[in-house]
Amino acid sequence: MQDSTISPLRALVTRTGAAGARLADRASHADLRRADYVVHGLKSLTAALLAWGVAAPWSPGNRPYLAVATALIMANAPTVYRSVTKAVQSVVARSAGLALALTTAWLMGSTAASVAAIAVIAVVVGPRRAADDRLQIASTAVIALAATTAAPVGGLVAPGAQTLTGAVVGIVVNALVLPPLYLDESDSAVRSLARAMGTLLGEMGAGLAERQVAARARVWLHQARDLEKDLVDAEEQVRQADESLRWNTRCTAHARRKDVTYGEAFRTLRGVFLQVRGIARTLADNAHDGHTDHHLGHQFLDRYGETLKLAGTAVEEFAGPRPATGTPDAAPRERLRGAIEGALTWHETMTDLIGRGTLTRPGAWHIYGSLMTDVERLLLDLDHAHTP
Repeated sequence: MQDSTISPLRALVTRTGAAGARLADRASHADLRRADYVVHGLKSLTAALLAWGVAAPWSPGNRPYLAVATALIMANAPTVYRSVTKAVQSVVARSAGLALALTTAWLMGSTAASVAAIAVIAVVVGPRRAADDRLQIASTAVIALAATTAAPVGGLVAPGAQTLTGAVVGIVVNALVLPPLYLDESDSAVRSLARAMGTLLGEMGAGLAERQVAARARVWLHQARDLEKDLVDAEEQVRQADESLRWNTRCTAHARRKDVTYGEAFRTLRGVFLQVRGIARTLADNAHDGHTDHHLGHQFLDRYGETLKLAGTAVEEFAGPRPATGTPDAAPRERLRGAIEGALTWHETMTDLIGRGTLTRPGAWHIYGSLMTDVERLLLDLDHAHTP
């Protein structure tokens, strides 16, 4: 009765702590989003005013709307690298649209037939994988075609010059006015992933010690599979953080390129995820195995549960925040080494028992091997990642 009471309470405490961590992460993300809105507003205003001031004097009717629109798009690109690549694509697409408008106007004039020809050539004939570029080419060509009715030559040159001007202004603003960095988002996503995997390992370890395998094995398996969502999110955040460091003036000015984007940590945790899912799958399959001689012995469950708890702690500490003093904390490293040495020693003992035929459940040797291999790989991956 006491165990049945403590187990739900412990699970409730664990879930409450995890929920509290998620709420803290959400609050932090909300603060970051509010700060992003302010930054985007400042950059948009700066880009619009600069583009208007540069392009208005020589634009037809002093209306450089195309330059302003292009500058706004480039200034609010998620990274400086992305703003440059988008600018190149935009300039190429609009140049192609202007060339298409010039060709159709020269052959058929500014008529409905020219508009139809532009639609067919840009939308149907263009590459199917670049749908946005095809639409941009078509829209630019139609706008340029309308402009040729008033000024055949200037109507084509002015939009191209405005596009180029707006692109340059937007890139400059994005690069110089608080260029975006996503290191905090990357760190938060990777730490959240490590915390979720460590929590699950700890829950499985506690469940094994309390003989809750049959009741909770399927739940553990579902939780392990759900970790893939966190894995995908962390991968996207790390990719964006790495991209944000490219051509970023804040990195150049403050030597931020050496900052951690947790790319290596994520790659290690991706391997750990496979081991966690493998452990949960093996436990779930064994819990519902109809062969009684395949069930895991109590001695093994006790020892393996302790190992999973140590592994869970090691995973959570692996991506934890580094000390501000710069002096690494030796305690997590020592705990990890202790878990590895304990698992290896235990594995040797179990292998010897299996070889001599003295294991309590000889029919479950393949399950022992699978579980031990997964936890050993998990711990060794963490150890390898900690090695310079």
